[in-house]
Amino acid sequence: CRLGHCHALALRSVSCILCYQPIFKILFTATNANFTVMLHSIEREDKHLHKGLRKQLVEQLKGKGITDPAVLQAIEKIPRHFFLDPAFERIAYEDRAFPIVADQTISQPYTVAYQTQLLEIRKFDKVLEIGTGSLYQSCVLAEMGAIVHTIERQRALYDFVSKFFFLKKYPNIKRHYGDGYEGLKTYAPFDKVIVTAAAPYVPPKLIEQLKPNGIAVIPVGDESGQKMYRIRKDAAGHITEEVLGDFSFVPMLTGKNK
Repeated sequence: CRLGHCHALALRSVSCILCYQPIFKILFTATNANFTVMLHSIEREDKHLHKGLRKQLVEQLKGKGITDPAVLQAIEKIPRHFFLDPAFERIAYEDRAFPIVADQTISQPYTVAYQTQLLEIRKFDKVLEIGTGSLYQSCVLAEMGAIVHTIERQRALYDFVSKFFFLKKYPNIKRHYGDGYEGLKTYAPFDKVIVTAAAPYVPPKLIEQLKPNGIAVIPVGDESGQKMYRIRKDAAGHITEEVLGDFSFVPMLTGKNK
């Protein structure tokens, strides 16, 4: 990188693990993209070191207010380093976001745990997720026993995740390529809805597709500030909103990116 942190890193690395400066001007030429996909399709090891780091991460999350045992158990069980470039393996369990394909990020574990805890997941809940991303959030929900329908609008990222070796562990994850603002009317209604990008407003179609007694968790705002919303629909269809903490997400965009 330009700051000199990573001149000795292997060529498979796409950015500096300390400052995220691009190592190459063109990150995803055909050759580099194919190599990255190949790495993602190869099974990787989950060593005692990784398991120990996950235990430490869980303790950090407890200290930050995550109390749901099922959420903590899922975080401890899922190898987060599987979802990242191998260059990030030693720091994969730090509580921070990392870059992934298509200029997107994998959310920090606290954010994943916080949103999941707000959803109050029960086994066999049918969940609509907007923003598949790396698939990490989807896997946390699936590990908790939910049936997850997840939408990704970035074609490159959707195709990339298709090759992910870990995907076959969770047949209860159903992937869709589409516009998150539209939801999935064909599969509605849903017990829970989670959005992993910041919408400028609460998308009405997502609330329409929420079951009575359902919960939606959506970050709302723009680059000037975002709040986490928890929205409940009661048995009569009445909506109540809770406005919770401040967060920072990538923006939720309309349409599909081919």
